[in-house]
Amino acid sequence: MRRKRLKRRWSGALAGLAGLAGLTAGAVGATLLLRRRGEARPGGSIYPEYKRRAADRWARPGMEVTFRAELMPGRSRSERNFRVAEVLPSGRVLLEGFTGEHTETEFEPIR
Repeated sequence: MRRKRLKRRWSGALAGLAGLAGLTAGAVGATLLLRRRGEARPGGSIYPEYKRRAADRWARPGMEVTFRAELMPGRSRSERNFRVAEVLPSGRVLLEGFTGEHTETEFEPIR
């Protein structure tokens, strides 16, 4: 009877160690994958808008942007024009005289 209990304990201990080894291997694998893709480097991000440099942004402070007509129905083009006050690191902009953060998709493309 005692041998049976001892055998169970050892098999339980081995199963526990195998589980820990699996977790460790998983953590090592995840670290290697992240390094290979470049997210482990400083400044690396999985979001492309955060990877852009200041010169690569779609808008700059002082630039005029025009909201798309679907977002402001009934307003003329001149009423939909606003000036960019600040460009945030996420790629969103703050406008002069208009509240909130706005994305590139809310505006008409530059001609």
